[in-house]
Amino acid sequence: MPRHHRTTSDNSSATSPSPSQRYAAFLKTREQARSLAARFAATLPFDIDDFQRKANEALEAGRNVLVAAPTGAGKTVVADFAMYLAQERNVKAFYTTPIKALSNQKYHDLVAVYGSDKVGLLTGDTSINSEADIVVMTTEVLRNMLYERSTTLTALGYVILDEVHYLADRFRGPVWEEVIIHLPQSVRIIGLSATVSNVEDFSQWIASVRGETTLVVSETRPVPLEQHVLVQADDHTEPELIDLYQHDEHGRQTTRLNAELINRLDQLDRRAARRRGEERPAKRGGKNGRGRGGAGGRPERGKPERHTPKRWAVVDELNYLDMLPGIYFIFSRNGCDQAVEQCINAGLELTTEDEVRRIRRIVDEMVEGQLSQTDLKALGFSKFRFALEEGFASHHAGMVALFRQIVERLFEEGLIKMVFATETLALGINMPARCVVVEKLEKFDGTGHVQLTPGEFTQLTGRAGRRGIDTIGHAIVVDHRGFLPATAAALSSKRVYPLHSSFRPTFNMAVNLLNASDYETARVTLDHSFAQWEANESAWQLESQIDTLEKAIAGYEQAFVCDHGDFKDLMTIRMRLSDLEKGERRKLKQTTFRTDKQRSEAFSDLDRRIAQLKEADRDHPCRSCPDLQQHLKWGHRWVREMRELERVRDRYDSRTGSVARQFDRICGILLGLGYLERETTVPGATGAQTEGYRLTEHGQLLRRLYSEQDLVLAQAICAGTFDMLPPQCLASVLSSLIYEARRGGGGEPRYYPGGSQGPVAWAAQELRGIHGAIRMECEDAGLEAPAQLDFGIADIMYEWADGEELSEILRGRELTGGDFVRNAKRLADMLQQIATAAPILGSVGENLARTAHEAADQVNRGIVSYSGVD
Repeated sequence: MPRHHRTTSDNSSATSPSPSQRYAAFLKTREQARSLAARFAATLPFDIDDFQRKANEALEAGRNVLVAAPTGAGKTVVADFAMYLAQERNVKAFYTTPIKALSNQKYHDLVAVYGSDKVGLLTGDTSINSEADIVVMTTEVLRNMLYERSTTLTALGYVILDEVHYLADRFRGPVWEEVIIHLPQSVRIIGLSATVSNVEDFSQWIASVRGETTLVVSETRPVPLEQHVLVQADDHTEPELIDLYQHDEHGRQTTRLNAELINRLDQLDRRAARRRGEERPAKRGGKNGRGRGGAGGRPERGKPERHTPKRWAVVDELNYLDMLPGIYFIFSRNGCDQAVEQCINAGLELTTEDEVRRIRRIVDEMVEGQLSQTDLKALGFSKFRFALEEGFASHHAGMVALFRQIVERLFEEGLIKMVFATETLALGINMPARCVVVEKLEKFDGTGHVQLTPGEFTQLTGRAGRRGIDTIGHAIVVDHRGFLPATAAALSSKRVYPLHSSFRPTFNMAVNLLNASDYETARVTLDHSFAQWEANESAWQLESQIDTLEKAIAGYEQAFVCDHGDFKDLMTIRMRLSDLEKGERRKLKQTTFRTDKQRSEAFSDLDRRIAQLKEADRDHPCRSCPDLQQHLKWGHRWVREMRELERVRDRYDSRTGSVARQFDRICGILLGLGYLERETTVPGATGAQTEGYRLTEHGQLLRRLYSEQDLVLAQAICAGTFDMLPPQCLASVLSSLIYEARRGGGGEPRYYPGGSQGPVAWAAQELRGIHGAIRMECEDAGLEAPAQLDFGIADIMYEWADGEELSEILRGRELTGGDFVRNAKRLADMLQQIATAAPILGSVGENLARTAHEAADQVNRGIVSYSGVD
């Protein structure tokens, strides 16, 4: 039968699909033909932006992706697509964040999307479903997994590095580089960054380490940001909100300072002068920021000060203008708490009766079963709750995690209208607002008051404007001492700050590298760091200088060629003579000698060498040349360029291979202290012998100790400093390795448990000696010395480990509940590391491990054990 003839069989409907079946098949075929990126986009309740589409398509094509965009622009859509891809391709995805609070928040978000069986959480002190398809973790946890070659890394396909610009952080930043360098090449990374000014450089470095990388930059805020200044004549007048910039005929904000603001501030200056009976102040500068305060922004002594608006008055005005909810950044924990009290004392109420009921219900739900009534009382819960019901809250690191989470939840639901926060809130926590208030354009950095950087200012104001809710976000600077409009304008540029590496090798990093590879491979690995990449990128300019100088020197050598002898040799003798007579003699005069005999011998040796060179100069054959003076003219220029060449070469050498040289110095210290031993290896094909290092038993111990005081801790363990300490005393002594006082280190406790002759005081003294020895080793090697030990909470941690109540721990002490919990968690983590690592040392180490494990349990109890993820 011809194929085109219609069949008359009864089962024709089974072989010939119906129109509806054909249409369903067409839809299925079309859906399969669509890219995964398009299918993912179709699942979203909104249209994705161009930068999100570009990033997703690059990720689907198998490239690494770096996304740089403002806060709130929607960078997490790209991260969500990476996890979608992982599910579709049956591989794992890790989501890393810089802080535990962000990890906890992201964990809850992902559980809501994928279910608790698909999502895990690892934050050092919390482990939930660690082998899940999607695991949220802090970046340190991932770094440790890479060094330990954890089986959890099996089938890993994607790693999202949230807030990747955090690698510029001096203390924790190097972890990001370690992760980027050490992740298996099969893993694709997704970096989410702020719009830093040199993001192209950072992207090129990632490409050099991990292969093809697509950079996607968006500098468009999804919600436009308006900049304002809030001023007030005095307490008897209403505050005024004035635009920082002029607007064009279409109502769009320009980049020109608002003349109305300049004039108003001048009026207030004159008013302040009249109020104080002073002369009219100098006119305020506009564009260049000079005038009343000069170039630096601070007013001259004796000049009148304008009235600074009260915090409660600012809130009241913003509430009247319907610009709440807001975040009010105050660079002081006490300032945040005082602001809440000031608003309550002023009688402000920002919530309705219905909102108060909802706040009570949510707070009761979050607190129930988490903390005891005694702990809540010690933390001032009733006062905290009353402020919440009025619509106010603080948010800072001095608060315990539960209280911060309550604030975040209520703010996200629109129930809290104003949060007074320190800058820590700006780091990624999902709390967008209609307005952001910045109290001052300077902050105290621990040593003095410093101006905010453009990056810091942008990070703060980035919270203003809720996507899908607000058409405009508002950034407001409160008029304050020394304020100049030009200063605020300079801080609000788009490309806000450069990203520079803070990477440096550590003792723990060194032994982990040598455990995983040979010495030369470890050095090559370090050469791949962003720190070395930056150094190499700047070295090309020095290479050009070296080339120019070498050509000039060659020309001078041609010009002073002498028939009587080697004129270059004569000039070299004179250079060496000058070095000895000036530099070496000055250095000896500044040197401290143990005895007069040593000093005399040193100067005698110097005089002998100088005399030898003078004799060589006097007897040199070129001295008899009739053209000596002409040759010396060129010779002096040759010396000048040679000096410059030496300086440029030193700078070049200090940049090229600088990270690997630091690694060499670290290895030298570890070799001398017995953590490494030399070994000779024979590479296969060549048969040539090379020298490298092998980890000793002590090196294996150090490899498992992740601490800024890693070598000090390892030395103390190996020296038996902790062997005879009971758990409470061990916790007390170790607190000195993790505690960093907010106002300088080197502190002492109110008392040493057991007295000045007790086990804690004895171990503390031993630890100081070990720390001092390590510090000298580092200084001699030209390495950064370990931070100073601080025993300021040794008594507190002893009492807590001994079972004391939180109320007694905090009574009469400046330590806040949040600071106590954070330090206790770090201490518990260190104790767990010791419990895991110490058995390497045999029976003595096993005894210490048992003590450390017991101490960790005694520290990690009550409020300390609360993680906020349940």
